[in-house]
Amino acid sequence: MAIIRNIIEDMRSRSQRVVVAAEKEEKVAVGDSLRQSCWANMPQELLREVLLRIEASEDTWPPRKNVVACAGVCRSWRVITKEIVKKPEISAMITFPISVKQPGPRENLLQCFIKRNRSTQTYYLFLSLTSSLGDDGKFLLAARKCRRPTCTDYIISLDADDMSRGSNNYVGKLRSNFLGTKFTIYDGQPPHAGAKFTKSRSTRLVNLKQVSPKVPTGNYPVAHISYELNVLGSRGPRRMHCVMDSIPSSSIEPGGVAPTQTEFSLNNIEMFPLFPFFRSKSNRVVENSLSGPLVGDKKDGMLVLKNKAPRWHEQLQCWCLNFHGRVTIASVKNFQLVASAENGTAGPEHDKIILQFGKVGKDLFTMDFRYPISAFQAFAICLSSFDTKIACE
Repeated sequence: MAIIRNIIEDMRSRSQRVVVAAEKEEKVAVGDSLRQSCWANMPQELLREVLLRIEASEDTWPPRKNVVACAGVCRSWRVITKEIVKKPEISAMITFPISVKQPGPRENLLQCFIKRNRSTQTYYLFLSLTSSLGDDGKFLLAARKCRRPTCTDYIISLDADDMSRGSNNYVGKLRSNFLGTKFTIYDGQPPHAGAKFTKSRSTRLVNLKQVSPKVPTGNYPVAHISYELNVLGSRGPRRMHCVMDSIPSSSIEPGGVAPTQTEFSLNNIEMFPLFPFFRSKSNRVVENSLSGPLVGDKKDGMLVLKNKAPRWHEQLQCWCLNFHGRVTIASVKNFQLVASAENGTAGPEHDKIILQFGKVGKDLFTMDFRYPISAFQAFAICLSSFDTKIACE
């Protein structure tokens, strides 16, 4: 492993030198320069064996950044690395930025947490690195709250320091109505073939960066969230209802499939933010960025998520849900979502928690999710819980 680590360090230094040279000479493409390196000419069998060992040994963050570094060396390394690294659905790991747009693991909940900054009205999503609630985590996404006269937007980005709608790091947004009782999650790129495109002012701003006319960048509604009005002022947690427009109800069944994005459609997006040498300056049209049409289409119906019913604890005199130690502070924001049985007969799959969210500190919250929703979708749903809901309290 020491030899492999030396190879990785050498790759990083070589790649960074290439970027510096390319900045001085604009006509020299980064990709072409990297292909001239000695690493690009390694025998395929040897290269695959090296990458397999790196991927197997670096299975946690921050060491897993070495896997990302390998994908940034050149095209041949990138292709093999992407073949080796499995999607979160199978590996239960988030490796590349596109992983936040892919469904979570099938077998267990992927543990994350959200930090809130009240002064700047920003929210940061981190991947938990340990079972402890106090670890630093691996940064995944950030969101900024933008108040408007008739609604509120939460702009979601891959970069904590760049959360504008026209940015290449723009992933999507969450928009609420005036009362904060209804929300729509918009994806920055089509979640599946034939996805409905919504025109808006923010769409035009994002389209200034658009390169591929075949994969337009804008607003694609992927989910609708509604909170029940509490007109009687009854005690208890908020009641929410999520309709996942882009996910079929059959996805929760054994063998069910949810649409999976495999590429970002933006040309200049920083696919690997930690490594500046992996930036493409070409105008190549992204192909195969979608896994295909929505499985089952309209005949199958959309996945509907609802609150798992809490139980009233007589001794504690409060509503309780079993978060298995992941939530420590009672709050109306806490929730667990399961698949609604309204799509058909209830089965064991309807008892599985797909998303749970809860408070563990003044500005710290846990977020655990699983297949068929992605980290981006789970984050957006949790953001809706932060919004003020006078009519639902």
